[in-house]
Formats: sequence, C-alpha cells, structure tokens
Amino acid sequence: MTLRGAHAWLAVPLLAVLLAGCGIRPTQVPTEFGPAPSRVPCALSGTDLSAQSARGLPVQVFLLCSSQLVATDRSVRIPDGPAEGQRRVQVAQGLLDQLAAQPSAGEAQAGYSTDVLGGIRVSGPRGKDPEDTFRLSTPPEDLGSYALAQIVCTFAGSEATAAEDGTVVLGGPDRPVRRYECTSQVRSQPGAVKPPSGKVA
Repeated sequence: MTLRGAHAWLAVPLLAVLLAGCGIRPTQVPTEFGPAPSRVPCALSGTDLSAQSARGLPVQVFLLCSSQLVATDRSVRIPDGPAEGQRRVQVAQGLLDQLAAQPSAGEAQAGYSTDVLGGIRVSGPRGKDPEDTFRLSTPPEDLGSYALAQIVCTFAGSEATAAEDGTVVLGGPDRPVRRYECTSQVRSQPGAVKPPSGKVA
C-alpha cells in the first residue's frame, strides 16, 4: 500500500466522526410548543363560534375577510315587549353595533375585519316612508363601499330587518330613501361593486 493510500484510509474514520457531529440528534424529551398556527383564512374555531352566539337573539353579520363579505354568528339583546316597529329598529341598531365592534381575537387571527365605524344610529320610518324604512344617522351614500356593503347585506340577511323581497330601504336623516339589494357580486367584491339601489315610489 502506498503512503498516499494509507493516508486516504486513515481519513475515512475521521470524516465519519465529523459528519456525525454536524447532524441534529433526535431527542426523546417531549417538547411543548403548542399546535401549529392555522393558515386557513376565514376559518373560525368551534370555541370562537360558540362564544359569538352565546346569549341573546341569534343573528348573522357580514364581516370582511380576504376582501369578501363573510357571514359571522353573533347575538343581539332585545328587551321584552316592544312593539313590532320598535323591535325592528332595536334589532337594526344591534346589528349595527355588532358590525362596528372590533372582531374577537379568534376572528382577527382568521383575518376578519370591519369597515363600519361606531356611533351610527338608526331610526324607523317617518312621514311618507315605507314602513320597512331605516334611517341612518350617517347617510348611506356617505359611507365607504365596504361599510355600505356590510350594512346592506347584514340587514338583507335578517328576517327582522329585510323587506319581504329581501331588499333593504335605507336613508339618511334628511335625504330621500332608496331600496338596496345584496347580490352575490356585492358579497364577493364589496370594494368594487356597490349594492344596487333604486328610488322608492
């Protein structure tokens, strides 16, 4: 065997030791880092879903997620005994308040948000308004496209606030009312497609 061949054979065990030292050895000690974070957008856990509809009248509001409108379970507390017209206004106000509330921790983690600002008040019809009219303290035409879509689709999706044909009659404090519709295009592209509306006879 030549001197060069002997050196080559001696280098093999040394190389094996070096390679073994660079690896990460498996450990038998359990680690507690918790579950991997969810990367599924707009997917709420069962715990968060039950917490949202824990008490009061079960309702659904439309929040923003992945640039779309997504229905979310909530609840609204309504006092016992109000007249039908007053009850509708109270439900509408409760829906607005839920839309303006900050998303829960679970909703925020799943990507939910809202464009509806707090402080918007709702009242019932006045004068010659249709009986299913809601007048908002902020005129609908002054709302951003996302906020208007959230309000229209939330009201249209509630039996307590929608008209018989599934539309919603909205107006500002001192402007003519209009009849709004929540379409599939509005739900999928609330920032680009405004809720269709028309004059009320």
